[in-house]
Amino acid sequence: MLTLLRLLIIIRVIAKYRLDDLFNGIPLPWYASILLKLLPWRYIHQNDLPRGERLRLAMEELGPVFVKFGQMLSTRQDLLPEDVAAELTKLQDQVPPFCGQEATEIVERALGESVGSLFSTFDSTPLASASVAQVHTATLHCGKNVVVKVIRPGINKVIKQDVGLLYVLAHLVQGVWSDGRRLRPVEVVAEYEKTIFDELDLRKEAGNASQLKRNFDASKILYVPEVHWNYTHRDVMVMERIHGVPVSDIRGLEQQNTNFKLLAERGVEIFFTQVFRDSFFHADMHPGNIYVSHDNPSDPQYIALDFGIVGSLTPEDQSYLARNFLAFFKRDYKQVAQLHIDSGWVPRDTNVNDFETAIRSVCEPVFEKPLKEISFGQVLLGLFQTARRFNMEVQPQLVLLQKTLLNIEGLGRQLYPDLDLWQTAKPFLEDWMKQRMGVRGLYRGLKDHAPEIVEQLPHMPQLLHDALTQLKHLDQLSNAEGVGNGSSKSGKSAWRVHWPRAGGLALLVVTLCSAGLLPESAGQIPMYSWLLAAVAVVLLSTERKRL
Repeated sequence: MLTLLRLLIIIRVIAKYRLDDLFNGIPLPWYASILLKLLPWRYIHQNDLPRGERLRLAMEELGPVFVKFGQMLSTRQDLLPEDVAAELTKLQDQVPPFCGQEATEIVERALGESVGSLFSTFDSTPLASASVAQVHTATLHCGKNVVVKVIRPGINKVIKQDVGLLYVLAHLVQGVWSDGRRLRPVEVVAEYEKTIFDELDLRKEAGNASQLKRNFDASKILYVPEVHWNYTHRDVMVMERIHGVPVSDIRGLEQQNTNFKLLAERGVEIFFTQVFRDSFFHADMHPGNIYVSHDNPSDPQYIALDFGIVGSLTPEDQSYLARNFLAFFKRDYKQVAQLHIDSGWVPRDTNVNDFETAIRSVCEPVFEKPLKEISFGQVLLGLFQTARRFNMEVQPQLVLLQKTLLNIEGLGRQLYPDLDLWQTAKPFLEDWMKQRMGVRGLYRGLKDHAPEIVEQLPHMPQLLHDALTQLKHLDQLSNAEGVGNGSSKSGKSAWRVHWPRAGGLALLVVTLCSAGLLPESAGQIPMYSWLLAAVAVVLLSTERKRL
């Protein structure tokens, strides 16, 4: 019954803002076109506001779930026209606070004690309020100032209901829009569902904060507040209270003589460090979640807040992205096109030369211009439109990355309009690729797998004996077949196919012997032994692929 009531409210809002106009000009199946023409409000109500503004107002009226979904959609230039996407970036998460007494009861129920026992002071008037939670200030008995984040009561049920309706809309779009399957709207909603439900468990946010704090331990460019785990629960999180200037407060930053150029460059450095070094990045970096420390404004340090949304990439995605970025910086558009094909982001039968020409037309105007004269969002839009022509499937795992990168661009524009995003990022990526692909990367990878290699030591002699015996047996059979048909080709072929296994195992044995067979620790194995082991692993991997 509640779901039906909510559906009726959504239909009323759609009619009020004439959101059906968004489908004008989009090729639809005949039955969908007829259904649109039969909607009664098309003939009795008009709304003359721009379509993007109408969609934004509708989402704000429908509440926090739709607001957050709209904020995510604002980064999906492939799904929406440019004017609509730009309007959605203005979405504000404006929700009145809930009763302070109710917040107190939630804290006491979650932590099992009265607020008087837990804190020396607790302010029941919220410091800030958002759609999922609100924040109160408090002081621990040890004297530390903290903030207490409390989940909004009843929000779980509201989110489940609205996400269910978003799935219905996504299936509808996928069914009636010709581009629906390629753009994968159902997967977009699924990604959003995971993200927003993760926000409802404050233990996950606390874990994200702790991980990010470890990643930037003793860093002079980013500070992450400390989580007080003894006071943290699914519905409550207690964290160190910080003091700084909101990054959007340009006047306040000017008054403390902040180095804006260095601040903007460090924002880019933080982003690329999180994505490529750590594969763990803060994915909600809008200005409300970023502060600048009062300490040493000539050498400014960011302070991050709100860790409910984080992103990560697979090693494969990291590698393809880094190589794509570097190819962009070098204007090697053929490499960019080939990487898209190799990664499976566009179909295998895509014409590389045509794709290269299309990418060049979008990206060439970007270079050698300050950020104030270009828009990375426009570059992304152009790439999305290009990809659409070449049937590129949208990668849902990269949605958060796109959103974060656009936030970084906006932050850079605000702080230092002359910042060259490309030149700031290029040295970092080149160094990362050297560490990943060079000798240091090989050495680090081998050391990471050293315990597994050492664990297999007792089995190596028997494995080598079995492999050589099997190879000899196959060789004998192949020679017998060769004698029977007057040819030795099959014997040679068998040798070519199976020699990597024997060679790989033999090299492993040599490696282990040269390392002293059973070293006390993997770190004692000499470098030449690691290199022999690397060759052996390659040979064994080659054999596995052939089989």
